[in-house]
Amino acid sequence: MTLAYLDPRSGETFPIDTPRWCGPGQAPLLLTPLPGITRDQIDPATRSLWRYRAALPMGVPSPITMGEGCTPLVTRRLHGADVRLKCEWFMPTGSFKDRGASVMLSLLRQQGITDVLEDSSGNGGAAVAAYAAAGGLRATIMAPASTSPAKTVQMRAHGAAVELIPGTRQDTADAAVARSSQVFYASHNWHPFFLHGTKTLAYELWEDLGFRAPDNVIVPCGAGSNVLGCEIGFSELLRAGEIDAPPRIFAAQPANCGPIAAAFLAGSEHPVPSPVRPTIAEGTAIAAPIRLSEVLGALRETGGGAVMLTEEEIGTATLDLARSGIYVEPTSAQAAAAFGKLLASGAITPEQTTVLVLTGTGLKATPRIAELLGITL
Repeated sequence: MTLAYLDPRSGETFPIDTPRWCGPGQAPLLLTPLPGITRDQIDPATRSLWRYRAALPMGVPSPITMGEGCTPLVTRRLHGADVRLKCEWFMPTGSFKDRGASVMLSLLRQQGITDVLEDSSGNGGAAVAAYAAAGGLRATIMAPASTSPAKTVQMRAHGAAVELIPGTRQDTADAAVARSSQVFYASHNWHPFFLHGTKTLAYELWEDLGFRAPDNVIVPCGAGSNVLGCEIGFSELLRAGEIDAPPRIFAAQPANCGPIAAAFLAGSEHPVPSPVRPTIAEGTAIAAPIRLSEVLGALRETGGGAVMLTEEEIGTATLDLARSGIYVEPTSAQAAAAFGKLLASGAITPEQTTVLVLTGTGLKATPRIAELLGITL
């Protein structure tokens, strides 16, 4: 099949050489399937995710890169079992979003895009701002007016124009969509190129583990870019004959805002009524994920699942990890909390190879972690 943008719900395709962020009627797009690569196609001289450039949808002679990827995979004993921790906060801006930003902006620049628009209240905006700066692109980041200045300062420091939008996070997303007729909407939630950056996590885990797939991958999940990235990457490795089966993918979400987990646990293909309340895991507080059906499909097709977590469980996991030397934001710690619950239920077993994807540094959540410790800043 010729590489193209794909509307997975209608099957309609669109030429890849014309930049676009959505299909007709604002349908979220993917790309048509790629063949994957073999271990011989890895570029061993490159110490970044661009070592897997042969797996990406377009050739990019001069990518926008700051060494993202190649993050540590360390072993810890949690809940009485050994588990691998993929430390994705070892990135230039402190979160996994750098994978998607590097690939998305590199490919868009290759297509002639010079000005980009993003909406974000945190890590996504920081990553787009940083990689736009590194690549000589102009970036506008829309963020909710309630966003912590600690998050918008990083965006502004990279030279992005930051616009604060009154109202909810959804109001900000709506404002960005309305602006998309004036400047290209390079959204980490919408653009399929972003997913082909996050898919490099799958390739990296495969290489980390001696060119084999883990049994299970547990991912903190908001909009689902890491779930879909892992599904895309491991599916490519399966097509390339490099693995016998993909890992089971499990999504961890807060009970206070977990629409993907709620739909999965209800056995539904569509949104189900679920709470939308403030949560300590604010990085995954996405009330209306645009690719809900695709994320649910990835969880079901891999034989994985979803876990809902209380605020207490998330907070406890955050401090437990910190006391083992792993300092991550509560959003990331959900993977560790979910691991304990999945072990207890028998859904996964101690002898299996399980990877927890830890997505962001605790340095970005100092006030939240101080509250857990009972410290007043």
